[in-house]
Amino acid sequence: MELLQLRYFRVVARTEHITKAAEELCIAQPSLSKTIRRLEQEVGVALFDRQGRSIRLNQYGKAFLSHIDALFHELEEGQRKVRDMAHPDRGEVSLIAASLNWLPEVLQRFQTLHPAIRFQLSQCALTEMVQRLEAGACDFCFQSTPPIKAGIAWQPLLTHEILLVLSPHHRLAGRHTVPLAAVAHEAVVIEQIGHGLHDLIDDYCRQAGFALRIGCEVDEPASLFGFVKSNLGVAFAPASVKQQIAEYGLVSLHLAEPRCACTFGMAWHQARHLSGAARAFQQFMVTHFGSPKANVPLNVGGPAALR
Repeated sequence: MELLQLRYFRVVARTEHITKAAEELCIAQPSLSKTIRRLEQEVGVALFDRQGRSIRLNQYGKAFLSHIDALFHELEEGQRKVRDMAHPDRGEVSLIAASLNWLPEVLQRFQTLHPAIRFQLSQCALTEMVQRLEAGACDFCFQSTPPIKAGIAWQPLLTHEILLVLSPHHRLAGRHTVPLAAVAHEAVVIEQIGHGLHDLIDDYCRQAGFALRIGCEVDEPASLFGFVKSNLGVAFAPASVKQQIAEYGLVSLHLAEPRCACTFGMAWHQARHLSGAARAFQQFMVTHFGSPKANVPLNVGGPAALR
């Protein structure tokens, strides 16, 4: 059984289409079909159900695929470790956040210290982050709540007060502090479930004895303040973006009963090898956000753009 056969099998299993798989692998379709047939002969059972031109991974194929995926994961981990040993000051760090707008300044500071380290950045909802970590799709993800999952570590970096954001013409605009229950009957502009502060605000509202009344749900954090400015509702935002709130011509109030806050941190999978580059970035983030200079505008997945 050859490694090449197994690579081909993974692509065919994912696409469940010989022609598409052949195009992706840049090989002839008959050659790919022959390779898969030979692999099935070596395994001793058909891995796909075939009907005409249709091909579907069967129960044997699914069982086999889980082991092949584990094998390639171990192989990739081995390659990472060897590259790390050979080039400890080089490499790539993969990051996932609900919003990336806050990262450029942080990465610029890091790369002045480590110019040979590159980054791969991607976005996803908070609900998907743990799965991405478990699948080895990233080194770190940034979350506003600690993930509760075995094997996932979380390092808190900063805690921000959550402010109530509203139009200067709102009835509460002249107040300095209001109890959270003051917005019980207000329409709220908030990100969709699984993004940003939504789940956290839901919990705080339950503590205050009412259910969140949603006026608008959005999937783009930067649009929240525009909706508030158009008097379509109130919103919640970390104190770290207070300057941005003012730039929109909006008002921010402190919340009490309960006092609302969010803690921003980075998560990683404890069983996954962290390269020298990843460890250097991890230490930089702890040091950077642990110093007085760390209070840069920051809002992981929360209202307004993260910076």
